[in-house]
Amino acid sequence: MISHKTLIGFTAMVMLLLPCGCTGGADRGDTTGGDTVQLRYAEEIELVKHDGFTVATVRNPWDTTAVLARYILAPDSTPAGRLPQGTVIRVPLKKSLVYSSVHIGLIDELGADTAIAGVCDARFINLSKIKNRLSDHSIADCGNSMNPDIEKIIHLSPDAILLSPYENSSVNARLEALGIPIVQCADYMESTPLARAEWMKFFGILYGGESTADSLFAETEKEYLSLKSRVADTEFHPVVIFDTPYGSQWFMPGESSTTATYIRDAGGKNPFDSYKISGSVPLSAEQVLMQAKNADYWLVRYASSEPLSLKSHLASNKIYSQFDAAVNKNIFACNTIENPLFDETPFHPQWFLAELISIIHPELGIGSQRQYFKRL
Repeated sequence: MISHKTLIGFTAMVMLLLPCGCTGGADRGDTTGGDTVQLRYAEEIELVKHDGFTVATVRNPWDTTAVLARYILAPDSTPAGRLPQGTVIRVPLKKSLVYSSVHIGLIDELGADTAIAGVCDARFINLSKIKNRLSDHSIADCGNSMNPDIEKIIHLSPDAILLSPYENSSVNARLEALGIPIVQCADYMESTPLARAEWMKFFGILYGGESTADSLFAETEKEYLSLKSRVADTEFHPVVIFDTPYGSQWFMPGESSTTATYIRDAGGKNPFDSYKISGSVPLSAEQVLMQAKNADYWLVRYASSEPLSLKSHLASNKIYSQFDAAVNKNIFACNTIENPLFDETPFHPQWFLAELISIIHPELGIGSQRQYFKRL
């Protein structure tokens, strides 16, 4: 076990060895003008191309008047003296530490899986090629994302760390002391499925797959909007609820949340649209029953080594059997340990939308490409 003093010594050594200039000088470069990348949906990020570099500005999701991070994405061929103020990241990334399996899947699709040198939360990764590389130790397992193994990260010495930011997180402060650029992947804070998916253009620049990302998003957008248009004229809008309580709270989607957008785009109704927020609303099971007893469909996402049955689900809480969806046996479940729902759908929202439509509007005959959910 490395002592605290030794760890501090390692940190100091790594900071000396890492390329200096994670932030450019205040008077360097010119960010006037430039060509803004047209983002049709994403609101939490701005991309502006300049000669020799791209400026990526991430808005603070918890304070929309502030900036969370400003990245200067530049190839090795662009001299540091030409780069403006901001966190300099040399692209394409060659040796990155990636926290989320969601981003790992996208990076693989961009053809840059070899640029993944380390991961966190390895137990949640379903991608076989990454699991194989973890087994042969060609990818480092850097532990739990909420408490990463700093010693392993120092040894890995990645060129960037990709993580999802959380408000008032103390984890970032520990990582920032290493002097490694931290890429704040705030895509999950976008309020619509297509807005989050559009972040793939940012990842395309990071990993040298810009044209691939553009094509992938164009296909995603086309398929999603086509599905949405097919339910636009439906007269019946079934009420849909998701998941189960976590501890004493059941988190339900506010009106401007991604889940609520999915429900509406699939021709359904979110019973919690009265909450005018973009996040989730913590409610008790009794409150959910009062507001959504008439739910026509109930989709449950769970993670367990044991399959969920209708009997075991209803037996776990006496309130469950009182929902109309339970009475009519319209409960569908997805075991996320066995099924890559969370890995695939954030950047392929059309797959989740097709699945949702196939469940709540079977009369339309729209098939699902993936079959994430099964009726209990």
